[in-house]
Amino acid sequence: MTHFSAIESTALAAADVQLSNAERQPCEVWTRVMGYHRPVASFNIGKQGEHAERQFFAEQ
Repeated sequence: MTHFSAIESTALAAADVQLSNAERQPCEVWTRVMGYHRPVASFNIGKQGEHAERQFFAEQ
């Protein structure tokens, strides 16, 4: 019986999985707006465009 660490077994499981495009699901993206969270899919077209143009930064 072979025992793997959690990292090794996760890496092995990830390497074995191959999904076709038909098997994939879209990821629902949420963002914080005015103190609460909303799905980006519920935004109007203009607001979705603004969200796509956002640039992320790391404060030093």
